[in-house]
Amino acid sequence: MKVLVVYYSMYGHVHKMAEAIAEGAKSVQGATVEIRRVPETLPLEVLQKMGAVDAQKAFQNVPVCTVDELGAADAVIFGTPTRFGNMCGQMRQFLDATSGLWMAGSLVGKVGSVFTSSATQHGGQESTILSFHITLLHQGMIVVGLPYAFQGQMRIDEITGGSPYGSSTIAGGKGERMPSANELDAARFQGRHVATIASKLTR
Repeated sequence: MKVLVVYYSMYGHVHKMAEAIAEGAKSVQGATVEIRRVPETLPLEVLQKMGAVDAQKAFQNVPVCTVDELGAADAVIFGTPTRFGNMCGQMRQFLDATSGLWMAGSLVGKVGSVFTSSATQHGGQESTILSFHITLLHQGMIVVGLPYAFQGQMRIDEITGGSPYGSSTIAGGKGERMPSANELDAARFQGRHVATIASKLTR
């Protein structure tokens, strides 16, 4: 049973969450987990002006995903930062290239799930995940979120990401905040939850 974690990260926040997602998925017996990133669409000079080049060096060794890899997986967990309450352009462009999978029905019946990051507490985390689900449903995927069985999303002692729609992190207006222990726990739970459901479906 193969789980694919596919993400875009500009400053490393979504990358950290992706690693935790993969860790959770790997804890399920029989699961093979691979992490991939989507192609960068911004030119180097723009990334330099945004101060993202040094941050991205930490995950430049992560292979770039191909569309065909989606079809070979039993579950795909997507990670994207928010962009005005929606997925980032890099992820949108990657998904727009999956029409061949849609025509062939290659993703029908497979598990799909989403996690995200935003600068602020109310920066569009839920709308980003929910709007992402539309694409997964068009592909015929079985959408899985983050159930309240993960009770860390009930906490009120800290400002934290996480909702029934998927795990998330709050990066801060300058990207100064990396995922908290609770947010990483949520990501691990989501990875494990998705892999467990995919395992049942493949059997």
